[in-house]
Amino acid sequence: MAQLLLKRFLLKRATITLRNKMIHRFDKLATELPIPESPDPNAAAAVQELLGGKCGELSTLMNYTFQSFNFRGRSKLRPFYDLIANIAAEEYSHIELVTTTINLLLTGATVRADRNRPQDPTADPAPLANAIGARNSYHFLASGQTALPVDSMGNPWTGANVFSSGNLKLDLLHNFFLECGARANKIRVYEMVKDPTARAMVGFLLVRGGVHIVAYARALEELTGADVGKLLPIPDVSNKLFPEALKHEAKGIHRIMYRWSPDDYSEITKIWKGPHPEDGGELIVQDEIPVGAPWPEFEEEFQLSSPGGFDPEMLKEIAAKLS
Repeated sequence: MAQLLLKRFLLKRATITLRNKMIHRFDKLATELPIPESPDPNAAAAVQELLGGKCGELSTLMNYTFQSFNFRGRSKLRPFYDLIANIAAEEYSHIELVTTTINLLLTGATVRADRNRPQDPTADPAPLANAIGARNSYHFLASGQTALPVDSMGNPWTGANVFSSGNLKLDLLHNFFLECGARANKIRVYEMVKDPTARAMVGFLLVRGGVHIVAYARALEELTGADVGKLLPIPDVSNKLFPEALKHEAKGIHRIMYRWSPDDYSEITKIWKGPHPEDGGELIVQDEIPVGAPWPEFEEEFQLSSPGGFDPEMLKEIAAKLS
């Protein structure tokens, strides 16, 4: 009965989503992530900067999303609107990837309780004793050993990080700066964290973030005539120095702008064209989006979760809404 009600509820939600055509989401990660050999809460704390920091993925998503929502003069400036809106769509998958990395690094960081013998909170050692030395205690105090919309110091992400000036040239300059700042932070996290999971994530995002840097440089060149590409790369370190990025560049995805819509944003071809400013390869717009990779299976943290099973009262409430 519980499974039937849940299926009906999810089907209803899915139908609403398809009818409104707001987001077409796939249950995949942008790239495959290796499972860490051991937990590393302090590495997870560093990676949080790439999620909720000033130049993190939450900032890139919300900057481009609001700029696209607020865009005026779309008919006249359609290629620039298409570019910003299209990149905003990809940023959603980057949030998923960084979040998954944080969660993988936190999995197993504390003593696991036996599913059939719930952990005694007065036991010695205490269930969360291992967390006392973690640099970001919010991962254990404010969540179930999972990612949060905060930076590496635990400061909440804020809408003050969103820049949507209404001036296209200014917004494009800001976006170019934001992506370069995000790249600098990724490189620093790579140099701080040896964990292969974190480095795999950073390597992939260095490549895809690099696409966005070049895209905003090309947009500024198209709009102003300035040769912004001569500034690249910022920082002055090639992605090819990172093995985890090099393997993706070898496939050419640093030259591909995926079009994240079956019908829209076709005028990005007016901006994403010509040679790549670093290696001279031809820039390509690809209509087919990447296949993606399966999500890793996260084990339950029993000492942090309520007992398994369904709340009968909750099921009655859901049934009443569906009837």
